[in-house]
Amino acid sequence: MSRLFDYMSIIVNTTKFKICEYLHEICEYAGLSEQWADELWMDLLTDEDLYDEFIYYLEHHTFLDKFKVSGYALSDIYVWQMDKYNLIREIGKNPTTCNKETMVMNAFKAMFMMKRDPETFVKRIESGRGNDMIG
Repeated sequence: MSRLFDYMSIIVNTTKFKICEYLHEICEYAGLSEQWADELWMDLLTDEDLYDEFIYYLEHHTFLDKFKVSGYALSDIYVWQMDKYNLIREIGKNPTTCNKETMVMNAFKAMFMMKRDPETFVKRIESGRGNDMIG
């Protein structure tokens, strides 16, 4: 029995390794640092709802929006960020210079932060402050 246990202990589910790898690839493409990606990965590992949302995003390249914080889902945060980007640059539309993957990753980070302190971040969204909530 102990020999069987030894073999079983070396079998590792590689799913999370692949997801982490995908996250790092997206962050690199989005121009986000490896440290930033590592921090988001730790956030995802500690939040099952966001982790599930991220898996869905990887598979479908859209948001599941299964949960909300103070009435806001990931797609709401994403759209809000797009609006802020366009207002700041006074362009009114999404140009090719707008990296949507960066905004997606920022939406995940913002949602994690929002779950920890909803009042602060709802005020920022509703007062019209820009991407300063992601930092």
